[in-house]
Amino acid sequence: MRRLVIALLVLVGLFVAVDFGTAALAESAVSRQMREQIGLVDDPDVRINGFPFLTQAISGEYPEVDVSALRIKVGELRDLSVHARLRDVSAPLPMLLGSGPKSLAVRSVEGTVRIPASDVERLVPGIEDLRIENVDDFVLQQAVEEGADRSLRTLDPSDAVRLVGTATLLGQETEVSTIAVLTLVDGQAQIVPRDIRVGDSDAPPLPAALQRTLEQQFTLRIDPGSLPLAATPTRLRAAGGALEISGFADDLTLGAGAVAATG
Repeated sequence: MRRLVIALLVLVGLFVAVDFGTAALAESAVSRQMREQIGLVDDPDVRINGFPFLTQAISGEYPEVDVSALRIKVGELRDLSVHARLRDVSAPLPMLLGSGPKSLAVRSVEGTVRIPASDVERLVPGIEDLRIENVDDFVLQQAVEEGADRSLRTLDPSDAVRLVGTATLLGQETEVSTIAVLTLVDGQAQIVPRDIRVGDSDAPPLPAALQRTLEQQFTLRIDPGSLPLAATPTRLRAAGGALEISGFADDLTLGAGAVAATG
């Protein structure tokens, strides 16, 4: 019995090792393909989700594949990150591991580009240590009670953001905070300030002239490039200290350096 148990453990260990090893080879093949499709300098990280991998490989069907890449440069932006979640991917294992051309059929893709606070800061002159914060109904209500325009109450918090940074005014470093509206325009992030305070978030409103000057500084149009795998941008939001543009695409064929819709 002991020998049988040991033999079973060895077989399980070998299966797991082969499974992970084969998955790693397939992920590497997909990574090289994704580098072409997304137009990256380096191979992105690829994870084929689900265990065991071999049962997926035998069928050539993979329910979910994640692709991500960091520190991407687009124009003035230097630290973009992209993520694509591929669902219902069809790709025979011999084709993936072979030396010939690769072709993947993908039922749907969710693509996301993250714009970190450090990149937004580069676009706002005179502002340092910029932070991107989410807002909720309480924050909007509190701003109105402290003198902001009453129209803030009508904002959907998911379409708003608070940008907080440090500026030098009259020789003194001080905190500048703005509540702004987020709008997706032609795949680009548009930020339009609605309330700006100097000092703490509960500081009184600024004089109209200074308010207009700072509004111009914080009014931004950010172009992070296209979403991965031709996903159509549908959403802009603040999340995890960054701005995220996300969208979807359906029925794609990936291969030969092109992305083609099949449905």
